[in-house]
Amino acid sequence: MNLSHYLSIAPEIEAAVREGKPVVALESTILSHGLPWPQNLEFAYRVQSLIRGHGVVPATTAVINGRLRVGLEDFELESLCRGTNIEKASRRDLPILVATGKTGATTVASTMILASLAGIRVFSTGGIGGVHRGAQTSMDISADLQELAHTPVAVVCAGAKMILDIGLTLEYLETMGVPVLGMRSEDFPAFYCRKSGYGVDYAVKDEQEAARIIKTKWDLGLTGGVLIANPVPEQYALDFDEMDRIIQMALEDAQRNKITGKRLTPYLLDKLLQYTDGKSLSTNLQLAYHNACTAAKIAVEFSRL
Repeated sequence: MNLSHYLSIAPEIEAAVREGKPVVALESTILSHGLPWPQNLEFAYRVQSLIRGHGVVPATTAVINGRLRVGLEDFELESLCRGTNIEKASRRDLPILVATGKTGATTVASTMILASLAGIRVFSTGGIGGVHRGAQTSMDISADLQELAHTPVAVVCAGAKMILDIGLTLEYLETMGVPVLGMRSEDFPAFYCRKSGYGVDYAVKDEQEAARIIKTKWDLGLTGGVLIANPVPEQYALDFDEMDRIIQMALEDAQRNKITGKRLTPYLLDKLLQYTDGKSLSTNLQLAYHNACTAAKIAVEFSRL
């Protein structure tokens, strides 16, 4: 199979991977569906700058006019941030978007796929998708979890989004054999909040230990990724009980308006922004910056092994 027919990797990223230099993958759904204009473009540039500040090459992924892209030009980043009809591209959407020449922003699952195809082993995101509340009847389970089970990329995140059933999400990851590491924490974070009431499989003391565990997993021939849960810094964390109350209100709104599937997460995040008077957006930005810096440090340590 000649992947070059479908995949374009920016020369800087291709050279860094070839030479064993550290690279961190970044998703693009946060730009097109997660943050409002113009904060999304400011975020895109800042997160790349933070990663470069650690001597690491950032690699934002997307599908642009039917090509899988690892590394975007500035005008492409702006187009994704300004775009109003950008597809949300998960694993199932990739062949459709590529075959029909369309543009899509990558989710956690599809970013893992593109990163793996490009030889990138560390990826920074905000929070992963997971098992939705009420999944016992809706069967609404994010493709992110299956990707973590099968694709060899380490994902640094602030835990799972609070709108999910975090307990069932962790059960699913355990069943799929995905190690869940806590960065200097025994608690699994709940995105906006430092604790969710659930623990991690192992609390790593630093980025070097995380890199050793990641490398050891793949050296042993074990498939799939590793999840590194990186709690939001204390000064930006929101109160768990208050956020849980607000999320219940948002979920009731979604149910009344029959919002499901791909539309659910953006709808709920928009409601949280409204109900927290913008605090959720500020926390979202800060946890994403924190994750990017942590991922960059892990990528540096991984490249040294």
